[in-house]
Amino acid sequence: MGYRIQDVISYLERLAPPAYQEGYDNATLICGDRKEGLKGVVCTLDCTEAVVDEAIQLGANLIVAHHPIVFKGLKSLTGRNYVERTVIKAIKNDIAIFAIHTNLDHVALGVNKRICERLGLTHTKILQPKKQVLSKLDFFVPVEKKGEVLDAVFAAGAGQIGEYKDCSFQLEGMGTFTPSDNAKPYSGKPGTPQFEKEIRIEVILPTYLSNKVISAMKKAHPYEEVAYYLISLENENQEVGAGMIGTMPKPMDSGEFLDYLKEKMNLRIIKHTTMISGKITKVAVCGGAGVFLLPDAKRAGADVFVTSDVKYHEFFDAEDQLILCDIGHYESEIFTKELLGELLSQNFPNIAVYLTKVVTNPTSYR
Repeated sequence: MGYRIQDVISYLERLAPPAYQEGYDNATLICGDRKEGLKGVVCTLDCTEAVVDEAIQLGANLIVAHHPIVFKGLKSLTGRNYVERTVIKAIKNDIAIFAIHTNLDHVALGVNKRICERLGLTHTKILQPKKQVLSKLDFFVPVEKKGEVLDAVFAAGAGQIGEYKDCSFQLEGMGTFTPSDNAKPYSGKPGTPQFEKEIRIEVILPTYLSNKVISAMKKAHPYEEVAYYLISLENENQEVGAGMIGTMPKPMDSGEFLDYLKEKMNLRIIKHTTMISGKITKVAVCGGAGVFLLPDAKRAGADVFVTSDVKYHEFFDAEDQLILCDIGHYESEIFTKELLGELLSQNFPNIAVYLTKVVTNPTSYR
């Protein structure tokens, strides 16, 4: 049996969970039937009519785009603008459009990691880690069943802390309960107080996986009624958040770095603030509009912050503490299609995966 469109969607949503997208975003299946057999995939930064035409010509029936073609709600589809025309053409030709936007920006292997790789940055980390995306699950299990339940919880996605997996805290104690006459207890008898040696287990998990982890825990647990509690945490998740920062492969003067940036990112022009003295060693990046991270870049000790869509007065905010570079929105994210193409080719080896040849950049320079 071949792949379906849903198989690609499921993979991408595991890579960049929809829960990590911003509230204003629309990273989802824009149009198309998830159940359709997969014929081919076109990866692109933007989905336009020309990209849909390309997919038709290639015989592909799924377009994976970074930017959602439908960003705001549509009340009609009459073809009055490029958004409506693109969606209509895709629907008429049975082509699905899937967007993976700020959720891909926010994961450690996403958009900003690809920029860091282009620049050869090492020791990379998230510039602004997200808070309130982690929870702690505490539950109690008989000593002899600890392994089975823990295995189920870990398999469901709990217990991952950075580069460490299967993480838990365990404390042995005594549980007490009295089953009612209608109960079917794992141990003890109805109406008789029971003392049971139990392990209290604590695990960290991504909040969006809470239902899955709790369901797995209950399914593997021997008790008819499971005692547990789930707590939301304020901890930063170091694997999820905005922007990245890393160390240059070698220190460079300001001018040398800007030439290096041009070469590695295929740039014709860079808009930037005043050069700084000293060597460039630490570089912060954010694909797309990322000037909101300027304070974070300063605090992290970045010598340069590379992003796009910087407004005139926002350049003053660099205050000669670092070089603020605006390389253009398209230019900062165009290599995202390569990232998507590589990931899909590796995980769906029997499916044709294409990188669009359409230049979707709406701006030009002369």
